[in-house]
Amino acid sequence: MSFDPTRVHVALKPVASGFDHPLLLTNAGDRSGRRFVVEQTGYVRNLANGPAGTPFLDIHNRVVCCGERGLLGLAFHPQFASNGRLYVNYTRAADGATVIDEYRATSNANVVSVATRRQILVIAQPFANHNGGGIAFGPDGFLYIGMGDGGSGGDPQENAQNLNSLLGKMLRIDVNGTSPGKAYVVPPTNPFVGKAGADEIWAYGLRNPWRWSFDRVTGDLWIADVGQSAWEEVDRATAAGGRGRGVNFGWDDMEGRHCYEPMSGCLTSGRALPLVEYAHVVTGSDNCAITGGYVYRGVHFPLLRGGYVFGDFCSGRIWIVSATTASPAVPTLLPVTVPSITSFGQDEDGELYVVSQDGTIDELIELTRYPGSGAR
Repeated sequence: MSFDPTRVHVALKPVASGFDHPLLLTNAGDRSGRRFVVEQTGYVRNLANGPAGTPFLDIHNRVVCCGERGLLGLAFHPQFASNGRLYVNYTRAADGATVIDEYRATSNANVVSVATRRQILVIAQPFANHNGGGIAFGPDGFLYIGMGDGGSGGDPQENAQNLNSLLGKMLRIDVNGTSPGKAYVVPPTNPFVGKAGADEIWAYGLRNPWRWSFDRVTGDLWIADVGQSAWEEVDRATAAGGRGRGVNFGWDDMEGRHCYEPMSGCLTSGRALPLVEYAHVVTGSDNCAITGGYVYRGVHFPLLRGGYVFGDFCSGRIWIVSATTASPAVPTLLPVTVPSITSFGQDEDGELYVVSQDGTIDELIELTRYPGSGAR
């Protein structure tokens, strides 16, 4: 069946509620079937145990929350089933810096000891917002880290275009080794190795990548970059095109496909334009901040396979766009809304979930498959 979202009766099936500022639902990729919920306050919980169960990982004493700070990201090592290694991205209580730490699930696979902590990377943050927070292992086995521009408004320190700053970037590191002065190795194929620019940088020109992901089939990189005051954007970096290697996504010269600094006549040469952009001011509830999701590769929705799903935090709208469509693209609005979408989630089978700041988690379902399910 070919991609056709207009023929699918999408609905939401409530899965859980009562979580404290949930920001992510993910899986360990170990075929255990476990789904993990990241709470901004500093906890990682097994969904099956609920919000009151014993946490899988508790680092709340290390974390400053909330606003745009907190425990923001979680990634399981590709060989987690054998090495027990997982990685978190959080803002440190002491000074608000971004910290990437490694932990290991050892004797008890359901509770991670904080004594296993190994610090990987620390990045100072000049302001409290635009911390990014997403981390994920790419198809190449390296850890990617999405960093916001450091905050305030309009990138006053010009971090996103500064190749000597790690802010406003997508970073790529190898956590399977160490190098002098670093708890990781910089892959030699990173674009600025041996030339001007920080070696860890993979791509740049980002404002605040709030949820990004790799297509589990093609390996394409999808980035939802939060706009300043008018435009939200979806960036697609295909595996065939280098998966974003050395790409400048335009901020703060551009916001979406539009000039930002200056408002006219800005630098556009060498800037990658987004696949999708959408405006803040619309008929009905205004949009305000994009939340990225995943390219759907599950089995419940044959007509949605190969579509990238994303939403907006303020309006609760959810859209889908074909992963192979030409740019610029117009996404299809799905007939469901979720207030305060903080994240989408994906289980081991590729089925999708929606996470809300109010503590609820819903699964995207085909309404005709679950009649009377209580879907809203």
